[in-house]
Amino acid sequence: MKTEVEIGVGALSPDDVVAVARHGAKVQLTEASLSAIADSRAVIDALVDDEMPHYGVSTGFGALATKQIPVELRSQLQRSLIRSHAASSGAEVDREVVRGLMLNRISTLATGRTGVRPGTVQAYLSMLNAGITPVVGEYGSLGCSGDLAPLSHCALALMGEGQVRNQDGELLPAAEALAAAGLEPVELREKEGLALINGTDGMLGMLILAAHDLHRLLALADLAAGMSVEGLLGTDSVFAEDLHALRPHPGQQVSAANLRRILAGSALIAEHRSEGSFTRVQDAYSLRCAPQVHGAARATLSHVESVAGYELASAVDNPVVTLDGRVESNGNFHGAPVGYALDFLAIAVADVASMSERRTDRFLDTSRNHGLNAFLADDPGVDSGHMIAQYTQAGIVSELKRLAAPASVDSIPSSAMQEDHVSMGWAAGLKLRRALDGLTRVLAIEILTAARAMDFRDGGVAQSKGSAATTAARALIREQVPGPGTDRYLAPEIEAVRRLVDDGSLLDAVNAALAEPLL
Repeated sequence: MKTEVEIGVGALSPDDVVAVARHGAKVQLTEASLSAIADSRAVIDALVDDEMPHYGVSTGFGALATKQIPVELRSQLQRSLIRSHAASSGAEVDREVVRGLMLNRISTLATGRTGVRPGTVQAYLSMLNAGITPVVGEYGSLGCSGDLAPLSHCALALMGEGQVRNQDGELLPAAEALAAAGLEPVELREKEGLALINGTDGMLGMLILAAHDLHRLLALADLAAGMSVEGLLGTDSVFAEDLHALRPHPGQQVSAANLRRILAGSALIAEHRSEGSFTRVQDAYSLRCAPQVHGAARATLSHVESVAGYELASAVDNPVVTLDGRVESNGNFHGAPVGYALDFLAIAVADVASMSERRTDRFLDTSRNHGLNAFLADDPGVDSGHMIAQYTQAGIVSELKRLAAPASVDSIPSSAMQEDHVSMGWAAGLKLRRALDGLTRVLAIEILTAARAMDFRDGGVAQSKGSAATTAARALIREQVPGPGTDRYLAPEIEAVRRLVDDGSLLDAVNAALAEPLL
């Protein structure tokens, strides 16, 4: 993971955003970007005394854009803009979301298309590097004219006002945190307030973080499916390369190849096949069609990453300073492209989780689990085994289906009908984050259940009949969670596996057992 990220006039990479937002990488500006920033500021400075109105320089904002502002009140205009727009409410947004938002805004400022002063950008960057994170509430952005309220809280902190958290997570007044870091508050000049808040930066940051996490979760969904195929005495023949070549969706090809690697060398599957005891002509859809569903999710992810790439390469502001020095109003702040992508991912997440829950349920039903104890209980009736773990999955999946309802189809007009169609992309981003948390938990329960089923099949990891990949997964799980026995307090065991899924250690353990890593 990068520890330093350089921002030039070109686009950041998604890995840059993850490194800064989640892992605290430091950021610096290139000389080329500082030169571009200075050039565009010269354009704005030339308009300060112009008698013609220029939006964001000498006028009010939104529906108040017809109001001409005297020169002596224009610094107050910028302060008033930030103070009035820092109007979020609700639960505090995660630190990584705010840091991603700040980085993306700095990236747009560094393009030299916004008209801010170089010193203002440097001050914003210094605040980010110092680990000062403004407090932002979950409500306030409609995803059009950008993520106005969230970005305004960040600009407010830059002015030395509002509440922030320092590097250690301590809640402080912004002025106090800036002083402790050796930083001075910024007095905003013409156009700067608007340039600091008019972008899709928050929703974009959430999209990039979600896409990063979903790569890991889709590989683990393949692992979960493979463990379930093995534990339910299914067949791996449906994952054959020539069968999937008949429907050459790239994501499906990746998932099928993953499943072949996961199940390669499984003595249990080979034993089951050689004994001639396989009487089912076909496995259930939740086993047989995993590559098709997981592959469709990968195709969605691929599309979403292309959207994120375009957005990272954008200079989103209104008005913008064009390359030939004009200051032009535009609609590039509209969050529809990002909002749609966030909603699209939420659909895929819900469906992958839904299929996982169906596989788990099969382990618990004696009419479908091929010889396992009811609910994988040690002594069914006395013990309930994983009965309620599946309830937990079902509750999460039900919630994920609600979260899959798109936010971007909604729009409530604002600013006296001047801003009469909005994207709701910020809301789409927040619900996607909740959906990914749900998928993580659903997969953890399936993997925990499949590991327990395999312990019933072969007596434990020490004499595992599983493949190298599934045995590695079970071995790591057994370091955290004991094998089958009488009922125990189950919530901590689910949480232990959730952590293994979430922090990447389970995927790492499986990949270490394979010649080629899962994709």
